[in-house]
Amino acid sequence: MAWRAASSACAAPLLLWCALMTAGDLKVEMMARGIQATRLNDSVTISCKVIYSQPLNITSMGITWFWKSLTLDKEVKVFEFFGDHQKAFRPGANVSLWRLKSGDASLKLPGVQLEEAGEYRCEVVVTPLKAQGTVQLKVVASPTSRLFQDQAVVKENEGKYMCESSGFYPKDINITWEKRTQKSPHHIVISENIITGPTIKNMDGTFNITSYLKLNSSQEDPGTVYRCVIQHESLHTPVSIDFILTALRQSLSEPEKTDIFSTYGWLISFIAAGLILLIVLIHWKKVPLREEEGRN
Repeated sequence: MAWRAASSACAAPLLLWCALMTAGDLKVEMMARGIQATRLNDSVTISCKVIYSQPLNITSMGITWFWKSLTLDKEVKVFEFFGDHQKAFRPGANVSLWRLKSGDASLKLPGVQLEEAGEYRCEVVVTPLKAQGTVQLKVVASPTSRLFQDQAVVKENEGKYMCESSGFYPKDINITWEKRTQKSPHHIVISENIITGPTIKNMDGTFNITSYLKLNSSQEDPGTVYRCVIQHESLHTPVSIDFILTALRQSLSEPEKTDIFSTYGWLISFIAAGLILLIVLIHWKKVPLREEEGRN
């Protein structure tokens, strides 16, 4: 390393001065806890602050950013700057030279993709010193969720409700069901008649999942509020989607049938009597006609 070569070349009278010119005079500060997160397709600025005991002269310093994926243990250059030379190995990668003068060597990446998650290393050289720092970049995608009734399987007094979440990353997600009745203002977690399907991976690396809730309206009170709750790493707070159960059309009960016949019975009897009278009149007219034809 350059700073080691410089220290070995120091003469004895200058030994104290050389000891001070160590990496302790040049520091790099990265994101707290060494983790930074961004959303899929967003632009991200990966923080790297240069702390130096003297004013920075960017013509005599260098910045190199490296990336190591989560699956391969091999570093790849993302961006480099030395003097009047700069090169982006990843399209759009950039370090602002104007900000670099004040010690900001942060790397900007537009349109981040899932596969760009991993370890990023900021290496700073101020001849003859060098310092570096690393940060883990996490790329997440928030789920798009909706709640609807599956009309294809609706039976009498039964309903199947689907809570669908799509386009999320990473894979882990939690979907639960709750209900609130008119008698109780608090939401109660539902544990029965729930089927949650497998997590399905999309072509872009994101995931989809669907959870089903089966209900029998004859056993539930109309007006009950049901809720699908989605929890995911990309969400600051859980997402909730509600629907209100309404009474489905049911067959008439025996008392209802009795009321109908008692209300319209007189009308049915009147129509029946009219039909009988009409048949008798028609028959009565035909009999004299046949007798007259027989005489002739």
